[in-house]
Amino acid sequence: MNAPPGTPPAATALIADDEDLPRRELCRLLARVWPQLRIVAEVEDGPAAIEALEALAPQIAFLDIRMPGRSGLEVARAASGRCHVVFTTAYDQHALAAFDAGAADYLLKPVQAERLARSVARLQQRLLQAHAPARLEGWLDQLPERASPPGEPLRWITASAGDVVKMIFVDEVLFFQSDEKYTRVVTPDDEAHIRRPLREIALGLDEREFWQVHRGVIVRASAIARALRGEDGRITLQLRQHPERLAVSQAWAWRFRPM
Repeated sequence: MNAPPGTPPAATALIADDEDLPRRELCRLLARVWPQLRIVAEVEDGPAAIEALEALAPQIAFLDIRMPGRSGLEVARAASGRCHVVFTTAYDQHALAAFDAGAADYLLKPVQAERLARSVARLQQRLLQAHAPARLEGWLDQLPERASPPGEPLRWITASAGDVVKMIFVDEVLFFQSDEKYTRVVTPDDEAHIRRPLREIALGLDEREFWQVHRGVIVRASAIARALRGEDGRITLQLRQHPERLAVSQAWAWRFRPM
């Protein structure tokens, strides 16, 4: 049975924010202004957001711009053309002027109910009119640099091996890999294990140089010699200076689509 004209549409949404309080507050406000909306996933980092996009195919994604692992802008690239995107951010209005004319919406933190209601009305209109989610790649490329989250670049890593402390410069690293309670750091001729989570390391890496290819793997893009697709459709990476092959999860297979 069809809903009466003007009834807000039912829809599904993903909320990605690494802070518990803002995430819970957004859920609370959405329940008030759009009770028909079903939140199918609440996640705390970029990799989990991309995995949720792949597994659950939500119609809407509320993305914090600054998240561990991958930023909201990076997640938006994966969501491009697949779901409607709304960014949630603490950045100032001037830095976000480009969003007003863009294909995505944004909510300034702390989120105000009135502003959220306007964003919800816009989303409901798009769904009622069956508008396809916007392609965001070109628009994201035109965002001013100050719309990207700032971060202190990681330059070197220290790792203990017995009585020796290794100094590993990030410029030498081929890939980082989660290994139980440690992160494995691999260079062309050495490796080490450090007590620092991968998602924390990711915050200090240049996303143009280091690519997340699996929830537990970040690889230097220039270290990739080729991407090999198996009979089962899964992708593995062959590196230039290391014999190990790295698996690419479905959540990041989009990186290796033919241009």
